[in-house]
Amino acid sequence: MSAERLRVLILGGYGTFGGRLVRLLADEPRLTLLVAGRSHGKARAFVDGITAKAALEPVAMDRNGDLDTVLSGLKPDLVVDASGPFQDAGPDPYRLVKACIAHGICYLDLADATAFVAGISNLDGLAGDSDVFALSGCSSFPALSLAALNALKLEFAGITTVTSGIAPSPKVRIGLNVVKAVSSYAGKPVARLHNGKQTVGYGLMDCVRRTIAPPGGVPLNSRRFVLADAPDLALLPGTLPGLQSTFTGAGTEPQILQRLLGVGGWMVRRRLLASLSPFASLFHWASHRLAFGEHRGGMFVAVTGLTGDGTPLAKSWHLVAEGDDGPFIPAMAAEAIVRRWLAWRKPRSGARPAAGELSLADFEPLFDRFAIRTGIRDDGPCAHNTPLYRHMLARAWESLPPAVAAMHDSSVSRTVEGRAKVERGTGLLARITAAVIGFPADNPDVPVTVRFACGDGRETWVRAFGTQSFHSVQSAAAGRDAGMLAEDFGPFRVLIALVPDHGRLRLVIRGWRFFGLPLPFFMAPGGETFEEERDGIFRFHVEITSPLTGLIVRYTGWLRPSTG
Repeated sequence: MSAERLRVLILGGYGTFGGRLVRLLADEPRLTLLVAGRSHGKARAFVDGITAKAALEPVAMDRNGDLDTVLSGLKPDLVVDASGPFQDAGPDPYRLVKACIAHGICYLDLADATAFVAGISNLDGLAGDSDVFALSGCSSFPALSLAALNALKLEFAGITTVTSGIAPSPKVRIGLNVVKAVSSYAGKPVARLHNGKQTVGYGLMDCVRRTIAPPGGVPLNSRRFVLADAPDLALLPGTLPGLQSTFTGAGTEPQILQRLLGVGGWMVRRRLLASLSPFASLFHWASHRLAFGEHRGGMFVAVTGLTGDGTPLAKSWHLVAEGDDGPFIPAMAAEAIVRRWLAWRKPRSGARPAAGELSLADFEPLFDRFAIRTGIRDDGPCAHNTPLYRHMLARAWESLPPAVAAMHDSSVSRTVEGRAKVERGTGLLARITAAVIGFPADNPDVPVTVRFACGDGRETWVRAFGTQSFHSVQSAAAGRDAGMLAEDFGPFRVLIALVPDHGRLRLVIRGWRFFGLPLPFFMAPGGETFEEERDGIFRFHVEITSPLTGLIVRYTGWLRPSTG
């Protein structure tokens, strides 16, 4: 590092992830960012479009070209390779890394290819002798995933399974190099640990189903995650004694496109096709045309194992990013390392994967600039002495208004009372639905009591409006719906996200089931439902609507502990 500025050369600097890294670091006046790529004109146009406190310089560079001349002339302190793909980096995959080491230049990359990331350790001696660091995998996997794993494993005496996945927003235009990387291993053997044995799965074919649901946030839709070639699969067995199974997957939307890729993978596995790589451009085109679904993305890491006394334990870390914020995440590990260097916390010398190089504390201030929510969940059953909502909300519980928290902060059966205004829908189907469930009739002012019968991690709510009553059972959903509140009305189950939001606890419907079978989400009951505190009193607003019926019922009012 020079006395005034750290010179960082970002190869692929105007590309999908390199360009975002430039934007993440552009506010730092102690940096000179050399934005490099094959086209000097594209690099210049990109640089001209950014307002920055860092010094930005466009550079023409090809990592397959004359590296010695370029590196000698530019004299960077750090080279960041964000160009990819790393799954097929040619006959000498570490050519750029070795050139950096020879010139005494530090190196890191955003690689997510298992062999490339794991293999960089072979250059450890060279990097140590030159007193530079060379870090591979400074991306979502393994840098961020291992940071999350290290936060999760604190309560475990032993870990048996690690499952992780990434779910990009379908609205984000992924780069061709990313599609090439995915296409290269579709249907090909991917080494993984399963039931204590080193075995192979098949890329884009083996799958798990999960819901990414950070506490206090609106979850992503439940989806299939198909096996991906990720460094974690190779790195984790050597770091976690007793580990039995690993899985890292990708959950893209629309899921129909993922299934089509799976069919292509099946053809590769059956040797009907040699590889999907020749079709990468077609898949890239299709991913841009079939951009259906919510503009949101996410990531999760889930762990199971045992506590010190042998009790089974399951915990998970979740991340959801809104809109265009998600694609910044793969570049944040590199950003964090650069900012740590500026704070005189330069990584130690040597060549190694970036797994464990950073903690969640390094990422959290970077997330805070974006619409990104993260959190850790206890995935085990709700303990008998833990209130259901406290269990579901985890750390988000702390943001509830006092009256709302007090209403739910008990695992003991209890009764509350108050008054309500009830409005019923007037349509025939609305009236039939309300009658079947037992919703109360129209009444501008009716006494209401709610009985919470608690036990085995479940709460049965018996609501009485005057002489009419109906009940439902609430519990923590499990399996594919884990992370959501399940409310059962007879054979119907409604899946709900508990979302603290500006002094309110919003209950957001994210799905529904009939005798356990998923029903179309566009037909799910909706309406605005929330709890809040006004003048120190707990108040509720419940609205149930349906696309088929319109308003079914709306009831609003207040509650307080029963004096009876």
